[in-house]
Amino acid sequence: MNAGTRPVGERSEPARVSGWSAANSPAADASQLAQAGPIVLFDGVCNLCNRSVQFLIDHDSRGRIRFASLQSPVGQQLLERFGLDRNKFRSLVLIEGDRHFLRSTAALRLTRYLDGLWRFGYFFLLVPAFLRDLCYDLVASNRYRWFGQSEACRLITPELRQRFLDG
Repeated sequence: MNAGTRPVGERSEPARVSGWSAANSPAADASQLAQAGPIVLFDGVCNLCNRSVQFLIDHDSRGRIRFASLQSPVGQQLLERFGLDRNKFRSLVLIEGDRHFLRSTAALRLTRYLDGLWRFGYFFLLVPAFLRDLCYDLVASNRYRWFGQSEACRLITPELRQRFLDG
């Protein structure tokens, strides 16, 4: 989704999660938010990325993973906090506390939070990053061409809405 575009059915009020508001939050709040559990920053207009978020939701029965689009105010603030480019969205970003992870490392670290056999994906971190990232970069650089783009996100239930930091 673009910076000013909201998903279908989304309210225009600021996002609120655990007393945190994206509308009037200083950088210290971004740090506090990052300490509350894993956050996935994803490309909100990428169909593959949106499907990946749905996969994570479906396989994280404990609801530990939270989400924000890279283009959202919350995503932009977190990118700035970690010194990441706020204009080029070439990677999934996983934030765990004071650390951030990109590309294949982010994707594989996420498997620790998933149910069932998906957790074993974590062991693929043993494969050298340069090999993993070659595959990741191939898909990432072709994601719009292969999977398309969308200006609207799927409607989510009120229970799931609380896991999205950008509204």
